[in-house]
Amino acid sequence: MKQDFFTYQAQTTPHPLALEISHAEGSYIYSKKGKKYLDFVAGVSACSLGHRHPRVVEAIKQQLDKYLHVMVYGEYIQQQPVALTKLLADNLPQNFEKTYLTNSGTEAIEGSLKLARRATGRSQIIAANLAYHGNTMGSMSVMGYEERKQAFRPLIPDVSFITFNSEKELEKITTNTAGVILETIQGGAGFIEPKNEYLKKVRKRCTDVGALLILDEIQPGFGRTGKLFGFQNYDITPDIIVMGKGMGGGMPIGAFTASSSLMNQLKDNPKLGHITTFGGNPVIAAAALATLQEITESDVMAAALRKEKIIRSRLKHPLIKEIRGLGLMLACITFSEEVANKIILQCQEKGLILFWLLFEPCAVRITPPLTISEDEIKEGCQIILEVLNDIQNNIDNKDMN
Repeated sequence: MKQDFFTYQAQTTPHPLALEISHAEGSYIYSKKGKKYLDFVAGVSACSLGHRHPRVVEAIKQQLDKYLHVMVYGEYIQQQPVALTKLLADNLPQNFEKTYLTNSGTEAIEGSLKLARRATGRSQIIAANLAYHGNTMGSMSVMGYEERKQAFRPLIPDVSFITFNSEKELEKITTNTAGVILETIQGGAGFIEPKNEYLKKVRKRCTDVGALLILDEIQPGFGRTGKLFGFQNYDITPDIIVMGKGMGGGMPIGAFTASSSLMNQLKDNPKLGHITTFGGNPVIAAAALATLQEITESDVMAAALRKEKIIRSRLKHPLIKEIRGLGLMLACITFSEEVANKIILQCQEKGLILFWLLFEPCAVRITPPLTISEDEIKEGCQIILEVLNDIQNNIDNKDMN
């Protein structure tokens, strides 16, 4: 199978991890060789409730027995997507009545950018340096990392960039600006939180000039920061919320949510302002509904903050510069790219899955399932510390020689 993987399936890097998967359950992934791996990544924050959560699996099975795809998005009334969008509205601030369901986070970003331009009649989009919002052409256009997008230019025009947490650059948001798109917590940049009420200041500037504020909750969303959505930690409300990843409990989905007055502008003048064939797929919506029900009805959000404290208290080591992030959206920042690479690769050898961040080479991603137990967290932290000690000993031996 490994040979076929490299022969027939397109890769995204020269050196994929190429772990052959047998099955997964709870907080663990199992290889074809029978090895058990504790998952500290959760499919890059996608498996909010771990692998094959019983409630999610049962919801999928029940929908499979009824119907699969029946019509393009928005034409037929189907129980699961309707229930999902209603439950989202019930758990969001009052003005977020309507949700557009998509197939992925990047597709939802595309829709949100179109909505900002449609609603304001303006063209300029402002994004942040080191931002990552997806990899389709519109999403790539608001990516704040030139090295990753220069080969694909020209991208969509009239996009400008500001520095996250820089108040002086907010003056770049003007009456020409259709929308400002920010990650609530910058992901690829190294899990950078907003400081000094930065998001409130962005919100005020957008309101003053009539621009829409779009917050990308694809990584922070669905309980990972201790709240259902990351922006709820900062006492602000955007105009458009974009979501994905952890929304589907391991199934592919995205969405963007706004007020009825905003969202209705995509259905007329012109009609079919944003369309998708498979968005709102009933099987996927069933999984997402079960995921949202479990997150809102259980204690996993509050537990995320308790588990964060365990990780921070355990992962103290001379090779760890700092731990960034909130809840179970954490990144260990090491002192070099080499150290980060060694931690990730050597931990996998010892049965712990960690991963990289896109634009911060010294970072090690720690985004386990929200359902991970405290004992499993301690087990994973112990493996990381063992690897760190091995790396430190090798450094010390080299220095002595």
